[in-house]
Amino acid sequence: MLTFEMNDRKKIGIGLTGFGVLFTFLGMIFFFDKGLIAMGNILFMSGLALTIGLKSTASFFLKGRNYKGSISFGVGFLLVLVGWAFVGIIIEAYGFVVLFSGFLPTVMVFLSRVPVIGWIFQRPFFFSFFDRFRERRVPV
Repeated sequence: MLTFEMNDRKKIGIGLTGFGVLFTFLGMIFFFDKGLIAMGNILFMSGLALTIGLKSTASFFLKGRNYKGSISFGVGFLLVLVGWAFVGIIIEAYGFVVLFSGFLPTVMVFLSRVPVIGWIFQRPFFFSFFDRFRERRVPV
């Protein structure tokens, strides 16, 4: 079984990723505030790089099968930085879904083990729905 070693760099990366998601969410709540969304994007990307490493992050975004998601995520990121927050976040959301849809089965297994809501994700409907996205190995 694989063990996940939790050192200080990964703890900081998970914190930065969480703050990035929070700032992006707050930016969307506050009528697509470009400053909050841009800060959320920067925090999310730096947190991802600290959590899984620079080499793994670069190889994940530069894989051949991830080119559509990487390009749309990058274009959306640049549009947010330029000031077109609404258009940028829509393009970024598409890229996020394309890039991270391979993690859906892993998230589903994790959610099925959560005590309060796990019984919902243990239903056959969810397993058959997420089997479509399942690959042989984790996308990173």
